[in-house]
Amino acid sequence: MTLKVSVSGIRGVVGESLDAEEVSRWASAFGNTLPDGPVVVARDSRPSGPMIVAAVEAALRSTGHDVVRAGLLSTPGTEMLVQESEAVGGVIVTASHNPVEWNALKLLRGDGLFLSAAEVDGLRARYEAPRRQHRGALELGGVSERSDGDSLHLDAICALEAVDVDAIAARVPKVVVDAVEGAGGYVVPALLERLGCEVIRQYCDCSGRFPRDPEPRPDHLGELCERVVAEGADLGVAVDPDVDRLALVAAGGRAISEELTLAIAADRVLAKTPGPVVVNLSTTLVIDAVARRHGCPVHRAPVGEANVVAEMLDRDAVIGGEGNGGVILPALHPGRDAVLGVALVVSALVEHGSLDACLKRFPAAAMAKEKFALRPEIDDPERWRAAVQSLGSGGSFDSRDGIRYDLGDRWIHLRRSNTEPVLRIIAEADSESSARAMIAAVRENLGI
Repeated sequence: MTLKVSVSGIRGVVGESLDAEEVSRWASAFGNTLPDGPVVVARDSRPSGPMIVAAVEAALRSTGHDVVRAGLLSTPGTEMLVQESEAVGGVIVTASHNPVEWNALKLLRGDGLFLSAAEVDGLRARYEAPRRQHRGALELGGVSERSDGDSLHLDAICALEAVDVDAIAARVPKVVVDAVEGAGGYVVPALLERLGCEVIRQYCDCSGRFPRDPEPRPDHLGELCERVVAEGADLGVAVDPDVDRLALVAAGGRAISEELTLAIAADRVLAKTPGPVVVNLSTTLVIDAVARRHGCPVHRAPVGEANVVAEMLDRDAVIGGEGNGGVILPALHPGRDAVLGVALVVSALVEHGSLDACLKRFPAAAMAKEKFALRPEIDDPERWRAAVQSLGSGGSFDSRDGIRYDLGDRWIHLRRSNTEPVLRIIAEADSESSARAMIAAVRENLGI
């Protein structure tokens, strides 16, 4: 299996496409693209993390950069640490929602943003060059450590206008946290305790041995649903290993589509600070309804955090994100942030009385998501275009990221994944059965 190189990072299966040699080459290529100065290096809890961090640090020191060891730290916490420091870049060793066999390098610029597609192309050219530039014995970078990434992150979240610390503390919601043994095992419970919640921990020991599929989706959260019922909790929250995706479980044990995480957060933020919203092409139309309630426009970007953030900055967006449970608030930092999402959701829960009451503010919609091995015979956007037209005439196409076909009250999107060698097909309609019927019709046309 080859490496996946995209705006979502440099990902591979450890011991196959990703090893110390590959890591060193990519990290030294990254160092060659950076100006002089320190580089923050952090990781999630995967067992392969320390080995990969060691290779990253050696490569960066070889290119003359001082390494700032941030240790076990969430992706949004690392982004904030880079943003708020003198760092010229950052490396987060995490494969996010991928299984434990995977790992990756997520690369940050000095402003805390992920590399753009053009910057990834430039990095690839450096990687493919016969030799990268390295420093002599007396010019190598040094090493320092910082352990305040989580506290910096939590201080900034609790100071946000949309996070009502006093109201939450007065209500004392009971919340079950499923951190999937990832980097959120400390920071998410710490946030909730600071807000005054009663916290029940589930898989919060940061062992890196994921007890469930690490992608926080309703079909992976059965155990969390049971725990919410057993504890009589007001809310269950589940994050992925690097804490940039958030899924929710309502009181009574009902898992909520990860698509609605951003809708709840946007409803909360726009009520206080109206403005443009940016989401990706695969995000639910519920966002459009939320934005209309507050008189705000919605803009869409290709899938991938770097793409959404670039559009947000261009549109001066107040809030945005992706339907995978990723919430982005530029006033905090321009990156997906599940810790922020937890704070906004709990604030909304307290304001409206329950998670179900928050959801009743939204129109009914249902999505279906499937993925298939990307065989050569189906890796053809022109075939995708022809296949989706079978769903009805008069729709509009968007080909910025695969093929998205919009029929007004329903849509379907086919695209190559940024993180796995698969074709993703996502559809939305007024019911799950209708959304799945759309995917089935397209699959039949494609022969998959």
